[in-house]
Order: sequence, then C-alpha cells, then structure tokens
Amino acid sequence: MSTAPAGEPSSALLARTVPIADPGDLLDLLPRPDAAGTMSWVRRGDGLVGWGVAARVDTGGATRMIDADAWWRETAASMVVRDDVRLPGTGPVAFGSFSFSRDSAAGGTLVVPQVVVGRREGRSWLTVVGPAGLGPTPALPQSRGDVAAVTPPGDVEFSDGALTSAEWQRAVAEVIGTIRTGAVEKVVMARDVVARTSRDVDVRHLLRNLAAEYPTCWTFAVDALVGATPELLVRRDQGLVACRVLAGTIQRTGDDAADLRHAAELARSSKDLGEHELAVESVADALGPYCSSFNVPESPFVLHLPNVMHLASDVTGVIDRSTSEGPSSLALAAALHPTAAVGGTPTSAAVEVLAAAERMDRGRYAAPVGWMGADGDGEWGIALRSGEVTGPRTVRIFAGCGIVAASDPAAEARESEAKLRPMRSALTS
Repeated sequence: MSTAPAGEPSSALLARTVPIADPGDLLDLLPRPDAAGTMSWVRRGDGLVGWGVAARVDTGGATRMIDADAWWRETAASMVVRDDVRLPGTGPVAFGSFSFSRDSAAGGTLVVPQVVVGRREGRSWLTVVGPAGLGPTPALPQSRGDVAAVTPPGDVEFSDGALTSAEWQRAVAEVIGTIRTGAVEKVVMARDVVARTSRDVDVRHLLRNLAAEYPTCWTFAVDALVGATPELLVRRDQGLVACRVLAGTIQRTGDDAADLRHAAELARSSKDLGEHELAVESVADALGPYCSSFNVPESPFVLHLPNVMHLASDVTGVIDRSTSEGPSSLALAAALHPTAAVGGTPTSAAVEVLAAAERMDRGRYAAPVGWMGADGDGEWGIALRSGEVTGPRTVRIFAGCGIVAASDPAAEARESEAKLRPMRSALTS
C-alpha cells in the first residue's frame, strides 16, 4: 500500500486490466465491511466497485479538488498500464469525495483501489493495482481474499442532529424572511439526523438496500460516505459532457393515480419551475467557458423515484479542445460546485446564508462524489440521499430543500423527511 501527500505522486504502480466473465451483482463482490476501503459507483447494475487502497491523497481548502486533480494526473502518468479492455472505467481509476465548503475540515480524498471490478455495455473486467514488477494478475476469487459475511446493523435509533425539526423550521422561516428582502432568490437548507446502531455498520448492507430500492440512482461509497444520488453533477466521456440537474420536488403518496396528478402539478408549479430554472442557469453558466457548444432543454421532465418526484433537466455539451485536451471531469466538477441546486441563487451569497442558518458543517454532503480514469474522463454526482459513517455504530444522514420566497417551513420539513427516507430505510431494512 502506498499513500502520497497532496501534490506528490505515489511511487511507481502497475495497473492491469483483464476481461472476465459476468461476475453477477457488483455489490455482492465487495469482500469486507470496511467503510474506508469500500468503493462503489453503480447504476442499474452497471458501474464500478473497488476495495483496498493502492494510493490515496487527502486535500483541503479552496483548491481541494484542483490539488487532487493535479495529484491524479501525476500519479496516473507515472503508472505502468496494461489495459486489455479499453472502456471507460478500465485501467487505473480513482474514487473521490469532497467537502461542500472550502472551510470544512472534511476536505477531500482521492483513492486508487487495489482491486476494481466493472461492467459496461455487457462487458466485465478486473483491474488490479500494485507495485510495478508484481506477477500475473490474480483471478477474481483470489483478488477478493477473505470474504466476510454481510451483517445488518441491528436496532437503529435516530436522534436530532444540529437542529431539531422545530428549530430547523424556525431557521427556514428566518431564511424566507431574508429572501423576501431581496438579498437572495433561493437558499438550499440542509439538516442532519444521527443514526446509532446496536451492531457495527457494514457499508455493504447499506449499498445493497439502496441499489435495490433506487436502481436508477447512482449508488456510491467513497471514504465512509455512502448514498444513492439521483443527480449527476457532470460526466465527461470522450469529449462529451453531461449534467443532470434536479430542482423542484414533491413527495410521493404511494397511490399511482394521486402521484400522476401530483407530477402534473409539479410540472406546472411556478415556484418549482422558477427554482429549477435557477439551477439549470447556474450549470449552463459554469459550463460555458469549457464547452464549444452545449444544449439546455427548453423545459424539464418529471423524474419519478420511490420516495419523491423531481423536476429534472439533462444539460449536455462538447468540450472545447481548441487549445488543449480540456479540463478533466474533476476539474469540471470543481467549476460547477456548488450549483444553485445545492447552494442557492446567487450562489455565493446563498452559501453564506445557509452556512449561518444551518448551524452545522455539512461535511461532504451535497458535494462532488464519483470517479475518474487516467484520461480524465469520469462521472461525478452530488452526494445527496447520503450518510457519513462517523464511527463503528454511528451514521450521520442528511437531506436538503430549496427555499424560496413562497416556501412554507412545515412543508419543507415534510419534504426533508421524504429525502431522509432512503438512508433511514437502508439502515433499518
């Protein structure tokens, strides 16, 4: 195992990728419950899982993502790569997560797993990373090593985080007052809840439950952060860029006919459409300097999830390569974060408001989480519907709501409860 500090590439490593037969459910391959050494990026059964640490960098401050990106460029360039598959996600990859705030002690992390198993377009592969000079790539069973049985967390008790529900509603009311003065248009207010379990938390148990319940979301685990996000911050794939923007939410009732009516109401809601437009504009403005062209849909669609429905827009673009290879996927994520969907509008002013009103450090909630390859291509989501494993039997879970002048604190509290449901259910199922 090699660990490198910020700005210093790791010692020479060999990354060997070979094709394998379909291994089945990727999440079932994760061999151990270790939250720090378990990595996942899976959607609809495809994606990547990894375990072990071949190299790692920890960064902090305003340049945490850019510093991590520079480290990865140097580390990847120094690797010996033998890739027999050559698909996005093959060869060496780094999984990462970063703090929402530049001032947060949570900072950022990129981890290069010792073992990665991936599947895409009906093809599967195994990547093993280790010191250059190692022998042949081991088969998947040997790469898994000793496999521990997945265990549930036992009894779970939930308690208030930084604020009680009543305190959070009062904070939301104060923010609405600030918005009505014209100082800001929108503020995304988050809250946290603490889960305490009677047995040690096995992150694999959470991942399996999240993937089963939310297959259209990206089920992720990086450095003890775990969740299932419906929001793709940015994907870079061979010069093409894509972002999925979510803003505007309504709870599901469990009654199909009622939910269809609610979806139609959401699609016509001036409050939610206005909130969504602000979020899309923030993404388009951030992408503009890096793209030679991009497409913004004229109107959003309604994304149906088991717990809520969102207004969603898929923004796409083409990287401007007139002068260079263009920014990496992580550099694009750094340019986009925070979007209006997780911060507010105007974003810098809204982030100042929420930092005071939430009375907590978000840590890595609502910030970039994902992976990238040696060529800079990759996928980064926004760490929503997520929790941080803060101790052997403690998980801090989060939810956030977009607050505008027309918001109602009680309704926002109900929405936050709906958004907490995925992690609550993953822990208790």
